[in-house]
Amino acid sequence: MNQVVIIGGGIAGLICSYLLSRAGLSVLVIEKNQYPFHRVCGEYVSNEVKPFLERTGLYPEDFDPAQIKNFMLTSVSGKMATATLDMGGFGISRYRFDEFLYKKSEKAGTRFLLKNQVKEIKKTAEGFEVLLGNGEKVGCTMVIGAHGKRSTIDKSMNRGFISKRTGYLGVKYHIKTDFPGDSIALHNFEGGYCGISKVENETYNLCYLGQREHLRRFGNVKEMERQVLFKNPFLKPIFENSNFLFTDPIVINEFSFDKKEVVENDVPMIGDAAGLITPLCGNGMAMAIHSAKILAEMIILNKDDLATNRSKILSEYERKWNKLFSFRLSLGRMVQNLFGSKRSSNFAVNLMKRSPFITRKIIENTHGEFIE
Repeated sequence: MNQVVIIGGGIAGLICSYLLSRAGLSVLVIEKNQYPFHRVCGEYVSNEVKPFLERTGLYPEDFDPAQIKNFMLTSVSGKMATATLDMGGFGISRYRFDEFLYKKSEKAGTRFLLKNQVKEIKKTAEGFEVLLGNGEKVGCTMVIGAHGKRSTIDKSMNRGFISKRTGYLGVKYHIKTDFPGDSIALHNFEGGYCGISKVENETYNLCYLGQREHLRRFGNVKEMERQVLFKNPFLKPIFENSNFLFTDPIVINEFSFDKKEVVENDVPMIGDAAGLITPLCGNGMAMAIHSAKILAEMIILNKDDLATNRSKILSEYERKWNKLFSFRLSLGRMVQNLFGSKRSSNFAVNLMKRSPFITRKIIENTHGEFIE
């Protein structure tokens, strides 16, 4: 029987599986896709996790990730403010980073079930039984949820947020364009905002959060972009003058920024499954990495008897997670209200211009400290 089954092979699941396998545990990762593949993601990682990635051999140096140190914000009407990112970060596509972590984890001893989806989790006398969509059953002592923003397994677990419909739409492209490689920009438009930053190979990630109502109103993504996003004078030339590398955009629907339980039915959640931070207010990739690290460390400390120590692992993980991330998520939800409309986005830009101290404090409080 497996000691640990991890549901989802994104950044959090892969970091956790690597650390656990390297420590000698028997780990199985179940992922519904086949590597490599694209995900809707900002593809910017705060340098808070860089020392940890370098120490563990998980920093993707060979891909020459973009080094990002400047931030630009524009309002719906085109007002602009800039700031320096004191900590900075790096840009790397999920297509490359996830595959890189997958190979590292597999080499460390992790086993993978790819192109498989988890349908249900049941408790047993020995631990858990994981039921796959193809009818196969997998037994284990401990299950970890690393399945991202929203999944079928959330429905089967009756998680609180899953029954609430949201109006959000996420769209992502990769493009070749003329934009400073050391900067990340967030451009507001009515009902949302669009980020652009460099990843590897002279490529840029263009990813936006919008309203599903706009898509319904205008019929398709391209027309929605022309009617809504193009009203920001910074966005229109990006869309009109860039070389788009995807035939079609990557699109996701129905994800929630509402509070989630960190532990559900004795299953600890990591990454976006534990809590999704708003794109403007923190760094989801760094949080995913950090959450995987702290859970893996708790499991490794108690690996000699996971079944007996499971309750202690879960309670300590939940305590640490809340201490590290709860305030960041709450602040992110509050600051989110400053964006996505003409008035509020103008206010946010003016705040950045007039109050660099407040801007710096917001950035500091939605990011963490360096972790080793």
